[in-house]
Amino acid sequence: MPIATVNPATGETLKTYDALGPEEIEHRLAAAEAAFHTHRTTSFAERSTLMHRAADLLDEDAQDIARVMTTEMGKPVKQARAEATKCAKAMRWYADHAERLLADEEGGPADAQDSGASRVLVRYRPLGPVLAVMPWNFPLWQVVRFAAPALMAGNVGLLKHASNVPQTALYLEDLFRRAGYPEGCFQTLLIGSGAVEDILRDPRIKAATLTGSEPAGRAVASVAGDEVKKTVLELGGSDPYVVMPSADVERAAQVAVTARVQNNGQSCIAAKRFIVHTDVFDAFAERFTAGMKALTVGDPLDENTDVGPLSTEQGRSDLEELVDDAVENGATVLCGGEHPDGSGWYYPPTVLADITPEMRIHLEEAFGPVATLYRAADLDEAVAIANDTPFGLSSNVWTRDEAEIDRFVRDLEAGGVYVNGMTASHPAFPFGGVKRSGYGRELSGHGIREFCNITTVWHGA
Repeated sequence: MPIATVNPATGETLKTYDALGPEEIEHRLAAAEAAFHTHRTTSFAERSTLMHRAADLLDEDAQDIARVMTTEMGKPVKQARAEATKCAKAMRWYADHAERLLADEEGGPADAQDSGASRVLVRYRPLGPVLAVMPWNFPLWQVVRFAAPALMAGNVGLLKHASNVPQTALYLEDLFRRAGYPEGCFQTLLIGSGAVEDILRDPRIKAATLTGSEPAGRAVASVAGDEVKKTVLELGGSDPYVVMPSADVERAAQVAVTARVQNNGQSCIAAKRFIVHTDVFDAFAERFTAGMKALTVGDPLDENTDVGPLSTEQGRSDLEELVDDAVENGATVLCGGEHPDGSGWYYPPTVLADITPEMRIHLEEAFGPVATLYRAADLDEAVAIANDTPFGLSSNVWTRDEAEIDRFVRDLEAGGVYVNGMTASHPAFPFGGVKRSGYGRELSGHGIREFCNITTVWHGA
């Protein structure tokens, strides 16, 4: 894919960029290594001041960078502004909490004595330059949720962003520079995917984090494993949204619409498979389908737009293939199902029922505003359908029955269980998945410690 801004609402190429050459990449790697040796020795107070400055600047820039994001990848501009605000909030959260999260942990006196020590503690030390390979769907948030904790821990970052959001990628480097971070603390690498392996193998890179597709995760993890380097992977998701008879069905259906079409349906944590108990299936399906039909699809720069275009023409083609395969194998289209004529890579909000395991969409992630409806006879079948996926990022369950809640929390194979609400990420809570959704955690104290050397310090008696 060329490094370029291509407006998905029109298909027009607005800006193109040349990839960095070997000499430029070497200069940036050297700058990162040099910056780390200084940044790692700064105090939490110094790091907090810089991070707060970056957050303030981002708030000031929110309107402008929102339009850039929308132009590059098509999300409704009101959602893009909310993304910028969320990033500033996360920056401040880590600026205010990093010192506490990484404070030395004193071992108990009895344990110390038992080991022959007068004192034992655990200290969290930064690893070094971390390579971040990030996707286009949340072009600010995906980066900031890595960068804020990494920088506050004393690491430095190098960003390989998706090739279709180069302006957003360059903005991030400029943001941290304007905030006062020294050269090399956070850099954007305008490179193609073919250049990632050599950079990851460079001994100056100590770890990597990737959010993206399963094939991309496999590739990065394979190289990092060969080099014995730490990785965190957040890959695809096909999250279940379970509705049981005791639920507030009207509210569940209303939230389900947002849960499916947020970010034009292009979110790993978007609810994609709606598993509804047979007693309330018809009522839910009617309300949910009506809500999907009522959404406004159009120009993402229009404040009244609910759903904009998909990010790329290939992305729309991939989604259409899944829908067509499902229909050919017996799925019922309750709404949508065909893209409109005209320019731009639009696809309508779509609801499919009568899904069977023979359909590709049963196991593959639908990355766009397409929902699949399943009917479950009881709680056991609901759990079985929910877990019948190679992914395990998050999950949503709607029930007022405490026993059912306990069962879902115990048995759902996912990194999160959201009860009577939709999945959302927050800086205070760990985020990540199991199975083919990846490993490791972002955000919270778990996230900031992922790229730390957890050091045992033992003092003799």
